[in-house]
Amino acid sequence: MRMALTMDCTDVPVMAEFWKAALGYEEEPPPPPFATREEWVASFGIDPDEDDDDGAWLHDPDGIGPRLSLLQVPEPKTAKNRLHIDVRVSADLPAEQKWPAIVARSAELIGLGAGVLAEVDGHHIVMADPEGNEFCVC
Repeated sequence: MRMALTMDCTDVPVMAEFWKAALGYEEEPPPPPFATREEWVASFGIDPDEDDDDGAWLHDPDGIGPRLSLLQVPEPKTAKNRLHIDVRVSADLPAEQKWPAIVARSAELIGLGAGVLAEVDGHHIVMADPEGNEFCVC
């Protein structure tokens, strides 16, 4: 059994690109026997060209991390999320390299549209993705 996380988004393409870069994830192929996502959507009797319920399905190419589903919703985020993603960059590094690696990865994510919410110096940085969902770089 594998775990999956689902996130509501107002701009799925932006969020998909952000989380692919942040986590090193890839687009998940459609489920068998479908060759494309459009075929899969059509199997539910929905015209893929008229489907307003955009989504993206991402997975860890190494098969370790959970699947991430991003679903299009019309309303923006209004409250603090009760679950957040930890972007782990320092787990296997020597102690003196951990904080510089966290700071460097946070700077990369800022370049992709994230913002810094708080720093716990020497330990982790709390950030927000392009839609304001909190996550940590640790």
